[in-house]
Amino acid sequence: MNERQSMETDIVCVGFGPAMGGFLTTLAKGIVNEDGSAVMESTVVPGLPPQVICYERADDIGVGVSGVVSKARGIRESLPELDPACIPLCTPITEEKVVYLVDPHGASRRSLPLKAADAALKLLGGKFPGCRYKDMAVELPYIPPFLEKHGGLTFSLGQFNQWVGNTVMATGAAQIWPASPVAAPIIEHRKVVGVRLADQGVDKAGKPDAAYMPGMDVRARLTVVGDGPVGPVGRAIDEARGLPMGHHQRDYAVGMKFVVDLPGNCPWKVGTVIHTIGYPEPEIFGFLYVLPGHVASLGIFVPSWFDNPVRTAYRYLQHWMQHPYLWKYLKGGTIRSFGAKTLQESGKNGEPYLVGDGYARIGEGSGTTNVLTGSGVDEAWTSGVQLGQAVVELLEKGLPFTSENLEKTYVARRRASWVEAEAKIAARSREAFASGFIPGIIGMALTGLTKGALCWPADSEPVHKRIPSIEEYYHGRISCEEITRIRQEATAKGLALHDALMDKVGWPEIEYDGKLLISHQDALLLGGKVQAAPGYADHVTFECPDTCRACAEKTCIEACSGQAITTNPDDGVPLFDREKCVHCGACLWNCSKPSKADPERTNVRFAAGAGGLHSAEN
Repeated sequence: MNERQSMETDIVCVGFGPAMGGFLTTLAKGIVNEDGSAVMESTVVPGLPPQVICYERADDIGVGVSGVVSKARGIRESLPELDPACIPLCTPITEEKVVYLVDPHGASRRSLPLKAADAALKLLGGKFPGCRYKDMAVELPYIPPFLEKHGGLTFSLGQFNQWVGNTVMATGAAQIWPASPVAAPIIEHRKVVGVRLADQGVDKAGKPDAAYMPGMDVRARLTVVGDGPVGPVGRAIDEARGLPMGHHQRDYAVGMKFVVDLPGNCPWKVGTVIHTIGYPEPEIFGFLYVLPGHVASLGIFVPSWFDNPVRTAYRYLQHWMQHPYLWKYLKGGTIRSFGAKTLQESGKNGEPYLVGDGYARIGEGSGTTNVLTGSGVDEAWTSGVQLGQAVVELLEKGLPFTSENLEKTYVARRRASWVEAEAKIAARSREAFASGFIPGIIGMALTGLTKGALCWPADSEPVHKRIPSIEEYYHGRISCEEITRIRQEATAKGLALHDALMDKVGWPEIEYDGKLLISHQDALLLGGKVQAAPGYADHVTFECPDTCRACAEKTCIEACSGQAITTNPDDGVPLFDREKCVHCGACLWNCSKPSKADPERTNVRFAAGAGGLHSAEN
């Protein structure tokens, strides 16, 4: 049996996203001079700067992420010479719109007040002041200040990450290693002393195979955790410590998006930002950002409080693109890339313990996402900058990375910043969506316009208490007998249920054009490349197989962004194909059954895994 190797370094980092980009950019300025010489010495390699290694799960430092719109305050403050033209697919925002989309098919599940509002809009058209009604849509005449991104940037986070990563590595201050999944933190006597990389040369169950190589233990004075909302290191620390009193991580969304070449007749100007509400379901939000080169990043957010047990982002995305307001300018376009990502939408309410002895948390997994303003990249970047400043201060003073020292430097900076101030305002802004779409919109407006003084209170619940059965959700629209028949047919064929159920309630069939309207499987092939390096264990597993066998919804299958989780006709426990997994993590929080060990978790376990979707444009 091979021995597990061990390596010492000064600082080890997990995950390379915008937060880690902000951290390493700031750290580099403090530990090396412009000529690459050391400002201070490493404890493990005397004469050299502190040794910093960052491990990233994905096969490159810019793949599988997202198009974004941001005020970019923190980014510009720490990169004052930033020229958007130097980064592909990056441009200043020139125009913003918020658009309410009316359902053109009558197929979505809308409340009576919303149906009445739609009917009134159709009847009145553009006849009342301030309503610009066309193509079954209303361009809102006013954008609330908390939603505006005026003066900011819209860009490809993948391209931005590559630019930042290359800039950091050119300083010599840090090494960034992609295709290096980190399995877990190393915790000794309640102190994080480093991380363990994932084992290689194992079978699907993680058992040693012919080319077995145990993952290395990388021990460090400080472990920086920035592995996002579904990262195994951050979640392992949360499971060990729990969350602060009153905090929860129950609110999520999956963002699914395309990057497309727009057709030649499209009049949208570079820098145009469009956000939509109301369609394809009231709970689903849409976005479209026009980037340089006649390219657009577009997609939808499907949230955890959308109580549909067969919520499928891909089919809904195709209906959203074909809404008359959008399709007249998208028709004839061509897909360039495809992607999906989980978003942690608990925000301040989901903030974990930010520091402990030997570790610090930054980025989305640390609760930086602002769910009121709909932004997170700049907040994540800024949290990394704050930690970078704190680490440089502690290194200069020769102080250890204890919980107390990190509280006094990093956490103190964060608490005194605009990130914290705005997070407090936003903390209760999304609560009302637990009561429905209309209360949710009113609640957001109340919170935003009163700067957090007022809200529409509602209790957030774990997903297993929210998701109804398929029979309950489609009551009055599809009979129980018909659902049973559809389920039997789908199971026998190894298919998900969503297409048959959506067809049944009136959603039109998707007519593929081979360019922009393509099958889900074709999107995985044409819109990037799904790749799974051999020799790793399955990173999606099911904690209790019997729970899966008894589950009638199997929301993990319905919501899978890559069709990697499929029906098992022979057993009932879903099948997982890591060759199709895009690592969005949606299965982790979409599962409708609680873990027997912890009702705040689900029956799905999401571990470290290499590979995923290759798409540096998303």
